[in-house]
Amino acid sequence: MGNVTVKYINNLQLGIIAGEHRLIADEHKEKGGDDLGPDPYEYLLAALGSCTAMTLLMYARRKNMPLESVEVDLSFKREHKQDAAEVEEKRNFIEKITREIHVKGNLSEQEKNRLLEIAQKCPVHKTITSRPEVQDTIFLNQR
Repeated sequence: MGNVTVKYINNLQLGIIAGEHRLIADEHKEKGGDDLGPDPYEYLLAALGSCTAMTLLMYARRKNMPLESVEVDLSFKREHKQDAAEVEEKRNFIEKITREIHVKGNLSEQEKNRLLEIAQKCPVHKTITSRPEVQDTIFLNQR
């Protein structure tokens, strides 16, 4: 797996270097940014959506399923907890990603259901649902 470097550009714009690829991240204007690129949560959703689609396409090809195309619509929101049992976790909100997967092809109901199971096995889905540990180090230097 690759490494990513994120560098400050201006205001809230950040340059992202991922291998040979160059991207930009920014915040929306209402949050003080200039809206010149996706915000960090939009990149998170893009990572999940693209991994989901790639995983389904690779699986379908391997199993000779008649899957023609995949489109994944995602959204993120924080919902305040209402259930008293959920309040035991110290946070008073639930972070929720909604993922709608649209497939095209002459698929049986069994194949469609199998693809839904496979979507939950995409590597990014597995990573974000496993509560990964983030190891941080900070350096003071003039790169």
